[in-house]
Amino acid sequence: MLSQSAIHRSPPLFSARITPSPTPNPAQWHLATNRRAMVRTVVAKKAGAVKSTAVKPSPPAENKETGKEGIEVRVVLTVKNKIKKRLLDKIEDSWEYFVNGIGKGITVQLVSEEIDPDTKVGKRSLVEPVRGWLPKPSDHPYIVDYAANLTVPSDFGRPGAIIITNLLQNEFFIMEIVVHGFSDGPTFFPANSWIHSRKDNASSRILFTNKAYLPSQTPDGLKDLRQYEMASHRGNGKGERKKHDRIYDYAPYNDLGNPDKSDELARPVLGGLEMPYPRRCRTGRRSAKSDPSSESRIEKPHPVYVPRDETFEEIKENAFSTGRLKALLHNLVPALAAALSRRDSQFECFSDIDRLYKDGLIVKAEEESFVDRLIISSVLKNFMTMGDKLLKYDIPSIISRDRFSWLRDNEFARQTLAGVNPVDIQRLREFPICSKLDPTIYGPQESAITKEILEHELNGMSLEEAMKTNRLFIIDYHDILLPYIKRINSLKGRKIYASRTIFLSTRNGILRPIAIEHSLPPSPSNPSRKRVYTHGHDATTNWIWKLAKAHVCTNDAGVHQLVNHWLRTHACMEPYIIAAQRQLSSMHPIFKLLHPHMRYTMEINALARQSLINGGGIIESCFSPGKYSMELSSAAYKSMWRFDMEALPADLIRRGMAVEDPSMPCGVRLVLEDYPYAADSLLIWSAIEDWVRGYVNHFYHDSSSVSCDKEIQAWWDEIKNKGHADKKNEPWWPNLNTKEDLTQIVTTMIWTASGQHAAINFGQYPFGGYMPNRPTLMKKLIPQEDEPEYEKFLLNPQQTFLSSIPSQLQATQVMAVQDTLSTHSPDEEYIGQLAASHANWISDHHVKNLFEKFSARLEEIEETINKRNKDFHLKNRTGAGVPPYELLLPSSGPGVTGRGIPNSISI
Repeated sequence: MLSQSAIHRSPPLFSARITPSPTPNPAQWHLATNRRAMVRTVVAKKAGAVKSTAVKPSPPAENKETGKEGIEVRVVLTVKNKIKKRLLDKIEDSWEYFVNGIGKGITVQLVSEEIDPDTKVGKRSLVEPVRGWLPKPSDHPYIVDYAANLTVPSDFGRPGAIIITNLLQNEFFIMEIVVHGFSDGPTFFPANSWIHSRKDNASSRILFTNKAYLPSQTPDGLKDLRQYEMASHRGNGKGERKKHDRIYDYAPYNDLGNPDKSDELARPVLGGLEMPYPRRCRTGRRSAKSDPSSESRIEKPHPVYVPRDETFEEIKENAFSTGRLKALLHNLVPALAAALSRRDSQFECFSDIDRLYKDGLIVKAEEESFVDRLIISSVLKNFMTMGDKLLKYDIPSIISRDRFSWLRDNEFARQTLAGVNPVDIQRLREFPICSKLDPTIYGPQESAITKEILEHELNGMSLEEAMKTNRLFIIDYHDILLPYIKRINSLKGRKIYASRTIFLSTRNGILRPIAIEHSLPPSPSNPSRKRVYTHGHDATTNWIWKLAKAHVCTNDAGVHQLVNHWLRTHACMEPYIIAAQRQLSSMHPIFKLLHPHMRYTMEINALARQSLINGGGIIESCFSPGKYSMELSSAAYKSMWRFDMEALPADLIRRGMAVEDPSMPCGVRLVLEDYPYAADSLLIWSAIEDWVRGYVNHFYHDSSSVSCDKEIQAWWDEIKNKGHADKKNEPWWPNLNTKEDLTQIVTTMIWTASGQHAAINFGQYPFGGYMPNRPTLMKKLIPQEDEPEYEKFLLNPQQTFLSSIPSQLQATQVMAVQDTLSTHSPDEEYIGQLAASHANWISDHHVKNLFEKFSARLEEIEETINKRNKDFHLKNRTGAGVPPYELLLPSSGPGVTGRGIPNSISI
């Protein structure tokens, strides 16, 4: 820690006054649509604001302490207050203005890049208080500039850090500090950080300039502070974390259950040999009383600890209609449950589902007046009608153009390539299809899908020819689900199969499902409980086929949410972020590159552990795996996850959806040209890769500079050995010895946080908001001829279908959450765009030029995707009632747009 005695070496000699600078207009603090305009305009405007407050180098002034000539400089602090204020907030602000005005609120001290020969550390200026009275109002009254004037010796050198101490009672949010007066122009200290009160933590905060340094290049005067900053982020691994802490450490997922509340809510610890899993952020809470291996729960509305700068900013919180994501999960779901529990039932006809969008969900006013207590997102609109209240849902895009599209086989298949989960389809490369599970436990390994069954659907083509010409594809959930089927099917209202689905690519470029296999665990009387369904031409076979497809969609929804979405993006990114904060200085060029891709991820993950993936949470309540959801996610991590395969080209090759081709961009050629997710993803991947490669090559002159970079090596080692500790001995971890190694590792991380997450997240409501299209659970198995249910099915197949999918309560719960998870916040930061508050993120002009080229390339990609969506030869993007594939369009406005690539996993 930096002691106060070390910082406050002498009393202030020079007074300071508040000097408000012209505040940027509103457009400066929001994202622009045009990337090139954003990069150029924001920097120009910001520079204009700086110019207006800049101090010309002054004639040398005598330093009264040393008698030497000095340089008069001004330190300008830009502070952001609350936007929406309560009366108490206004009173506190007024008090803070007064305290700052008399110089008792904030102090600053400059640190030089040069060593003081006497102290052997960086030269320090005197500690100066910020002084002044009420700053002038501006277009953004919540953004305030304060200033402190001080004098440094003429041989002070360039400022490299600033030490800031908060003497106020409350923390404050500092956006940026700019130091004027040095001969080479303003020095920028980007912050966007909370400065804790000294009453909470006696140590002061250190902010570095926007100049990037590899560890070996660190100026001598900053070396000790560089180490101190990282050590303060690591902490000592002890004690419970407090709200103001900025400490990053690791813990297993031992906080999902609540054994102290109920045995039914006990959940196994994820993380370890038995149930491996990535690590999450340590909170240090006490152990549960009834299970020492589990961490005690923090229940809503109390927040789960994340380091202070990882929390949502106010605009993000307000994006959820007067509150926060927590409020929706806390209030909406219980309120709906209370209102509907007495009459929750299955949908009786498809018109009941349609009425959710046309008429709304009618709730009687006497039913606890729950609508008044809801905090909901834009999809739920309140209406009043004769004492009754309605909740009306927006029409999901999947039925907005063609309400019957979900019934068709070609739409079922199209969504495997251009839907919300387009990352599980594989080319069929081996036949017969065989399981890798133990046959003594799970029965015969060979699939019931035979050559004869497939050739019957191949229109005269042989199986060998179809496979040789890359015409057959498969989605195989058999091995991941079969070990859990018996336990899941013992849960109330849950019935699933382990499924395989075979698709044929027709000569006109359309994908068509031709066979579905549904398997159950073997029984003593039936060691091979496998059935194969194909599309028939009579009414009965057609309805059976619809039920078979619905079960596939249910499995797809579960694997999508628990494996591809939560595990592969949210959970796996968190250790990268923790390791970066612990092992990379904020001065490190790779930290600066990765920082935009970390925003809000730890906070959204903490919220998910509290209300979504926890025992009894939304995922367990509304998705087929129920209480075994996170165990299944752990099993997928154990058997499937590999860092090297998270790179997009490697994943496509692994699934057989692309082949290596050095002549093509990214070195791969798609097997299916009309694969919207893959085709657009490769454009984004290539742009990210080129941006990262140019950035890495600029800072690392040769490969030895990578292998000798102690911070980057410690970061990568910690990711493997602590963040993904259960996989640390796997042979597939990439080496980090060369510039190209680093380029590929960082590209994979940025792709995961941006393009990959966008592709599998922001389509949740557009595709899942109509429950029959993607039911999240099934309540009944497919009726068989020798069962009593079969006769009921023959009499009313529609009722059998609707009674199998989620109830009205379950459907509306999922719809509300999917809408929230598909929503862009007004303060979203999109890939290739630069918010004004980050305009001075780095001082390097070459890097800024590289970023501008990256931004321009993303604009070109957006134009390319829009052209593809108008190409009628690409039938998975265009056609009567077919929604265009827009999930990988880089830009978006706020709300549920079905497009836009945020920099980070922020929802």
